[in-house]
Amino acid sequence: MHRSRMYALLIDTPASEAEQAATFWAGALGATASPLPGYEQFTSLHGAVPGLDVAVQAVDDAPRFHVDIETDDIEAETRRLVALGATEVSQWQECRILRAPGGHVLCVLPVESDRFEAEAKTWP
Repeated sequence: MHRSRMYALLIDTPASEAEQAATFWAGALGATASPLPGYEQFTSLHGAVPGLDVAVQAVDDAPRFHVDIETDDIEAETRRLVALGATEVSQWQECRILRAPGGHVLCVLPVESDRFEAEAKTWP
């Protein structure tokens, strides 16, 4: 058995537009934008959506939204999502990058939040 939960919504934005996008989304969502120390490609949007981390991510790709799922067992959660129809695309550090049916990107990563214990679902 393992546990997982949706941890974050990422607003992937071409790197050249990331600062402007962070300013826009902070204003649109009533959030405070701040760089994530040690991870220059991320700008956190504190207070954007209660219970969910939201950030603008500077990418070398087309603009899109993607979700991060945190888990206490990356291998088991990746297998679960693949069994549901996702395909594994690549790996970045410990994170597994998948594509869901319909083409949406999602990432499976180790537990990041202090809300995990209270909010994670248990899977067989």
